[in-house]
Amino acid sequence: RAAVPLILVTARSEEEDKIRGFEVGADDYVTKPFSPRELAARIRAVLRRAGGMADERLVAGTLVLDPAAHRVSVDGEPVHLGPTEFRLLHHFMAHPERVYSRSQLLDAVWGRDAFIEERTVDVHVRRLRKALTPFGLAGRIETVRGVGYRFSGRA
Repeated sequence: RAAVPLILVTARSEEEDKIRGFEVGADDYVTKPFSPRELAARIRAVLRRAGGMADERLVAGTLVLDPAAHRVSVDGEPVHLGPTEFRLLHHFMAHPERVYSRSQLLDAVWGRDAFIEERTVDVHVRRLRKALTPFGLAGRIETVRGVGYRFSGRA
């Protein structure tokens, strides 16, 4: 099952068709004819149930991460990050105050199929902290001794 929400749009309106659609993984089922406003409302509802829009800006005090523009800024000043540090910060900001082990971060940021040493996470956390240091935000990435890392959303 993909992490992308699925809405089936079809002319088939029989109960059996709808049931089959949901059984194969649809999150919603829309039959023709339908209005564009109804479809837009259904899309918003499915995205809301799926945990929000992936392109939503994440804000923690003065720190802003904009996934759609692939930009990070502090008080409007750009923060220059590599692609891995961007994904790492995005994951942390999407889940503030939650502690992640290196293994969990590898799965979330690099993917489950990546065969990378767990200490690679330490290198990228160090780079992320270095990029945040001029803004006084390096301390937002906290080390939880013996466990892993956490992003503190508090200023």
